[in-house]
Formats: sequence, C-alpha cells, structure tokens
Amino acid sequence: MTIRKQTRTRARPGTGGSGRYYRVEVRPKSGFEIFRYHDVGRPGHVKRLAGKRSSGSWADAAWLISKTDAHVRDGVLVADTPGARKVLKDIGPARLVRGSLFRGHPRKNVPERAKPTAAQRRARTRNIRKAQAARRKR
Repeated sequence: MTIRKQTRTRARPGTGGSGRYYRVEVRPKSGFEIFRYHDVGRPGHVKRLAGKRSSGSWADAAWLISKTDAHVRDGVLVADTPGARKVLKDIGPARLVRGSLFRGHPRKNVPERAKPTAAQRRARTRNIRKAQAARRKR
C-alpha cells in the first residue's frame, strides 16, 4: 500500500472573489510565454494584462477592472465608468465564471484576405492627411 501525499496547488487568480479587481480573461494563459500589466487610463482603475507569444507578438490575455468601476448583474459584468465601459464594449459581454473571474472574448479575428478593412483604409488616409498638413506648416 502506497501513501500519496496530498498537496494544495495555488488558486487561479480571480477565483477567490476577494481583491480589488474583476478579472476578465479573453485568451487562454497557455498561449503566452510572459506577461506584463499596463494601466489603461487613470492609474488603478483599468489594467491590461498583455501576453507575449512565442512568435514575439503581444496580445491581450486579460483585463483587470476595478470593483469601483463596475458591478455584476445577472452573471454579467456591467460598467459604471466610461473607461470600463469602453473596455467591456470591445471584449463583449463578460460572463461570470466564478469568484471575480469573468470570460470575455478577444477582438474579432479578421482574415488576411479581407485586409485592409474599411476602417484601416480610413485610418491610413487620415494619417496621411495629418502628415501632409504637418509638413505644410513647416
């Protein structure tokens, strides 16, 4: 008869429900090698957790939204401030998983054959016009 030692593993972030932030995961942690936090807007309110992929590109892994900037209604995270509203608009309805952990979705994946999109073309022309105007001012 072998006796197996029972060990406790570390709890996943956000599953306990305590803490100052709601965590909205948009991509699985396994797709990244390293992570970095960035304050978005005012410090301490909305934070972006960016992950670096093996290819070297960076993408959103999760968002941290302060509990003073949002609340939970019927298992969905609802924003109370403009900063949180903007993030939740981009990542779609954030549905409660457990504790303070929510699941959102990343931005729409546009296939390469559909690029440049209309929005990308508009942005490019706007940037070209801005550069031309700046050059004329010199």
